[in-house]
Amino acid sequence: MAIATASQTIGPYWHLIEDPTWSDLTRFGAQGDVIEITGTITDGAGASVADAAVEIFQSTPAADDSFPGLGRARTDAAGRFLFRTIKPGPVPGPAPRLGNVPQAPHVAIVIHARGLLRALATRIYFDGEPLNETDPILSLIDDPAARRTLLALGTGPASWHLDISLQGDNETVFMEV
Repeated sequence: MAIATASQTIGPYWHLIEDPTWSDLTRFGAQGDVIEITGTITDGAGASVADAAVEIFQSTPAADDSFPGLGRARTDAAGRFLFRTIKPGPVPGPAPRLGNVPQAPHVAIVIHARGLLRALATRIYFDGEPLNETDPILSLIDDPAARRTLLALGTGPASWHLDISLQGDNETVFMEV
């Protein structure tokens, strides 16, 4: 008989998304350009994923006592999530395989949900960011329509929105980890 482990199910860790303060990466007094990132998660049929755990990770600004660099939220009944964070900056490129071309500002995102035996990982890039054109990871996606599935759209001066589709015609590009 196989026993489920942490990499196989969110099960025993579900309580970790019950604290809504985890979705605010500025809660310890982080300084910088504060932004909100919102989104929705849908399944292959277009239905809302109402019980996902969503995690974000940032390389910039660097994590410290005032900025954890990691956030966690749950989706609501409509599949929506919200994070408050500091707008990330560019980071060094992944060398040597892809050169040292700087990566565009982005946020890594991981989704855990019922029915997923492994978490899904992707990135949130910011539409209109000049470095998107040369980002070594984003450039690996040949299809322009698929590449757009990673671009959050500005919905206000400090607000960004990205819809994530787990399957189907508008499936978000996910990355191997």
